[in-house]
Amino acid sequence: MVELTESTMDIPPVITISEDIKLRPINCELNPLTRSDGSALFTQGDTCVLASMLGPIEVRSQNLNIEKAHVECIYRPKAGLPTIDDKLTESIIRDTCESAILTVLHPRTTISIQIQELDNRCGIQACAINGACLALLIGGIPMKFTIAAINCIVDKDNEVLLDPDHCTAIGKRASFIFVFDSLERDLVTVHTSGRFTMAQFNDAECMSRAASQIIFNFYRRIISNFHNKSLLTADTKVRNTEAEPAIKPEPMEA
Repeated sequence: MVELTESTMDIPPVITISEDIKLRPINCELNPLTRSDGSALFTQGDTCVLASMLGPIEVRSQNLNIEKAHVECIYRPKAGLPTIDDKLTESIIRDTCESAILTVLHPRTTISIQIQELDNRCGIQACAINGACLALLIGGIPMKFTIAAINCIVDKDNEVLLDPDHCTAIGKRASFIFVFDSLERDLVTVHTSGRFTMAQFNDAECMSRAASQIIFNFYRRIISNFHNKSLLTADTKVRNTEAEPAIKPEPMEA
């Protein structure tokens, strides 16, 4: 059973399933941008990204596909020009999101995803994928399933750690990014780096699959709160409009 632990200060809740399976505090602000179809300011621990999306929009001639929509991703680092690692992160986010989007419903169009890195304190790729998923949901893009990304590492003592912070990740031997779908908890994307054993990989996958339920529960809660708030605001506006008295113009004197 999922437990919610909240401190007395204004800090996002730490969500845990068991003592071994817990994630850093998760928080999100939906639609912080006004000129995008959908956006999300997603924070996991001290790692923060701003994800936005536009689409379906007009496609360039070189990317035209008569059978499905073209999905593009633009990843911007916190400072400076994009590096090779940033381009790799961009490719992982694009391929992962494309596998979840129903691209056949919008042929000859482009769905553009923009990720702005605000702070990287370990697990930036997983944080960016989760933020992009929320931006797509808010933007109304049809999807086969939602996706949840989990970060794991093998520390210097050869122990598998789930969603560590930047201090714990110092001297890590390997890192893993697992992305699961919301239907059968099947693997959508796996990205590994470093040296590890098969037993460590299996342990990291099992821990990540169990922790993905935390991300999916967070999606349901925050999307439900967002739509309930929108419906309440719309209902209040309707009531205020009905309550306003009709003002008749007075005749002007000659």
